Amino acid sequence: MTPLRQQYLRIKNQFLDAIVMFRLGDFYETFDDDAKLVSSVCNIVLTGREMGTGNRVPLAGVPYHALETYLAKLVSAGHKVAIVEQTGTEPEGQQTGGRTPMTREVTRVVTPGTIVEPGLLEEERNNYLAALVVEKDRAGIAYADITTGVFAATQVDARDARQELERIHPAEVLLDIGSWKLEVGSASPISNLQFPTSNIQSPDFDSARQTLLEHFHIASLDGFGLAGLPLATRAAGAIVQYLQDNQKAGLAQLTALKTYSTQSFMALDPATRRNLELTQTIRSGAVKGSLLGVLDETRTAMGARLLREWLAQPLLDLNALNARLDHVEAFYRDTARRESMRDWLKRVSDLERLTNRVAQGIATPRDVTAIRASLEVVPRIAEVGNWKLEVGKDAPMSTPQRPTSNLQPPISNIDACPDLVSLIARAVVPEPPANLNNGGVIAPGYSAELDGIASASRNAKDWVANLERK
Repeated sequence: MTPLRQQYLRIKNQFLDAIVMFRLGDFYETFDDDAKLVSSVCNIVLTGREMGTGNRVPLAGVPYHALETYLAKLVSAGHKVAIVEQTGTEPEGQQTGGRTPMTREVTRVVTPGTIVEPGLLEEERNNYLAALVVEKDRAGIAYADITTGVFAATQVDARDARQELERIHPAEVLLDIGSWKLEVGSASPISNLQFPTSNIQSPDFDSARQTLLEHFHIASLDGFGLAGLPLATRAAGAIVQYLQDNQKAGLAQLTALKTYSTQSFMALDPATRRNLELTQTIRSGAVKGSLLGVLDETRTAMGARLLREWLAQPLLDLNALNARLDHVEAFYRDTARRESMRDWLKRVSDLERLTNRVAQGIATPRDVTAIRASLEVVPRIAEVGNWKLEVGKDAPMSTPQRPTSNLQPPISNIDACPDLVSLIARAVVPEPPANLNNGGVIAPGYSAELDGIASASRNAKDWVANLERK
């Protein structure tokens, strides 16, 4: 058995429930039963590879630049995929029987709730990973989107857990069915649940609390509103623990935890949501024709996700509702300002997901230039949106049912990050190439050393010809 085969088997034994995609050069290779599965699901050729004397194993590989396409097929088919990358430039220990392989390890495990590839995500919908912890007649629910940084938790009656999960509409639900202690006669909140699930061993309260304290680097969870919510704490701890095991880079995005009460919002059971056609039609399940389809005139992916969230979670707080309506009315009455704002917003890319891709170390040069272009627009947006009006006086109209209040500008104290814009402009060419193999990403003049290497590469043939003459 070759050292490379030994390395692969050691990693595979740690991720027996996942397809291991092993990066070798320009390909992600799969072996043994994984190769047969990938060949079947992705419709690619199954071959073989010698990995030791008389040890030929099944092999199926995909080009590294096409990984996203094959991940989509595998995850859609319900499979977990462990991505193995070279993580060091030194050989891994001392092995015999062949050339010692470079250090490799699993950098992430891709599941429906931990996807970060743009091509696998819906721009206008959050991709939530949720966790459900049930004990007797109470349930804790937490959900997170590692592509946007959303992280929230609540505690509800067990009979209301399904309704809240339906509202969240997660891409994946973490369940610890073995630990549930439902009261006799209680209906299971996951019977016929339509979302992909992953079985976990949820942490107890003390372990979950400690996991959260260490993740946020704090001494108490009271600031997050988790006091007296042990099941919500356990659910939130389960998400952090799951990401630690499967998607460590995604943890950097979870910088805060919001605790909420379902009593602050209108309760809508799944049947009511379907019948009202809030976000999709009954007949086709499409957004077009639903209330969301009628209302959604948003100009950014971030705004589209926020509008969807508002419709799925109607407010009950009258002051909050009036504040929202005041801003709508202000823009409605000021056509020039409204149209100007919409024109500027059209130029803003999905900053939430772009910046999170940077934080996870998977951003492309084009992602970086999109961030720069978006930030360059921010001062204009702030200028258009920075006004102060008084409801009931000179701007939007007031009715007897709506109290007079100061209308604060929707955008204030916004940071356009001018230093970052300047850095990207100096460091990266305005239109990076799609094929990164030939370089051409870093702007000339940013790095004297790189400029020298690029010049030597471009002029290599001339240099050799001159050497021959000399």
